[in-house]
Amino acid sequence: MEEVLKPDLCVIGAGSGGLSVAAAAAQFGVPVVLIEKGLMGGDCLNYGCVPSKALLAAGKRADAVRTASNFGIDVLEAQIDHRGVHQHVHGVIAAIAPNDSVERMTGLGVRVIQAQANFLDKFTVEAGRVLVKARRFVIATGSSPTVPAIPGLDEVSYLTNETIFDIGERIQHLIILGGGPIGLELGQAHRMLGSHVTIFDTADFIAKEDPEAAKVLIKRLEETEVEMYPNTRVERVEPSVQGLAVHFNKDGESVIIKGSHLLVATGRKPNLKQLTLDRAGIAHSDAGVKVDEQLKTSNRRVYAIGDAIGGAQFTHLANYHASIVIKNALFRLKPDVSAVNIPRVIYTDPELAQIGLTEQEAKQKYRRIRIYRWPYADNDRAQCEKQTDGFIKVVTKKDGTILGVTIVGAEAGELLQLWIVAMARDIRIGDLISLVLPYPTLSELSKRVAFAYHQPMLSKGWLRSIIGMLRRLG
Repeated sequence: MEEVLKPDLCVIGAGSGGLSVAAAAAQFGVPVVLIEKGLMGGDCLNYGCVPSKALLAAGKRADAVRTASNFGIDVLEAQIDHRGVHQHVHGVIAAIAPNDSVERMTGLGVRVIQAQANFLDKFTVEAGRVLVKARRFVIATGSSPTVPAIPGLDEVSYLTNETIFDIGERIQHLIILGGGPIGLELGQAHRMLGSHVTIFDTADFIAKEDPEAAKVLIKRLEETEVEMYPNTRVERVEPSVQGLAVHFNKDGESVIIKGSHLLVATGRKPNLKQLTLDRAGIAHSDAGVKVDEQLKTSNRRVYAIGDAIGGAQFTHLANYHASIVIKNALFRLKPDVSAVNIPRVIYTDPELAQIGLTEQEAKQKYRRIRIYRWPYADNDRAQCEKQTDGFIKVVTKKDGTILGVTIVGAEAGELLQLWIVAMARDIRIGDLISLVLPYPTLSELSKRVAFAYHQPMLSKGWLRSIIGMLRRLG
């Protein structure tokens, strides 16, 4: 006989967004059921943000050994224990996992059901032998890798971000399909760890980012002998003695590159197929569940958040969506999901961080904008660390209202924090020169680019006249 539960809130999916909704609601005393068919913590913890950054951290340590001679330190070539790197990656996952565990959720008062969920009607979800008739539901089922229709791909073994972290030995030659953040991060990490890496993309690499900033990152990858083929369509894939062979066309000639492993990183699709959303009257498409400004679906009892609704796919965005649901479902507030700028970071070396509009986007939206830049090379800390590649670019209106910020360089994701606060609090660029920042730090880049806003005033005749008059007055 099936058990019937009648909570206030039923959350489907225990990734970052779903866990945030369930934990917050439970701590407010709301009865919550959380359904998850796979691993607690979802993609971010198990296959995405956490393991990829752990792998990059290992790669950067290896690269630091190789470049130590630049600081007058002679060391032997880095000896990489790939099994040890594998243990490091999974050790990080294990260290964070308790925060996302069934035990923690149960301790907060959440009833966790580990089964596939599917809607029976507008008011009921079935999960295993449990029926859940909740007042409200939240779809937080995340996304999974898409696999392109390339001839022969189904005849070779290929990796995705869900399987590549299972490998505990050196990858001889990693061929990557997809030059977005996932492809570039994992490609650079494996190159730093001694693999030969080739990356293909059917368009420009990280095409959504500021081209000027993307150029800095791509130049670094090319300098480290990552083979990069933008605007290139793979024609077919086939098995080979080495592992696999990739056929493509370059300058009108057929070319074959052979590798040991293939990583497919060509995008992600929302996990919706098994939910039987039509039974619940929930409008959706292959791109995701359709929602309004409060993240409600066409079934007003159901919300959808994170990757399930398509669009940008970030853990911090899913967590922000969770806060929208809590405010609306629990407190009847009506926050607008579009009312905040969502930052993004590519965690390569150098990092590329962005919030708000890029220069190109701002030019399309506004008639008159101002562009302010400051290079890393003119920062004393960057010189000390020999991390002089990159720049900060700020796009503003004429009055100094900040429209967007792009940073490419060392610690770009950390440097972006100041600009996130500035934009959230409507602080204009010129106001930042009053900050007293510690010297020498990379954070001074932000103050220097803000000073550039006032620099044209230094040559104004009227200002010099006022200064002259004040000098004469003693």
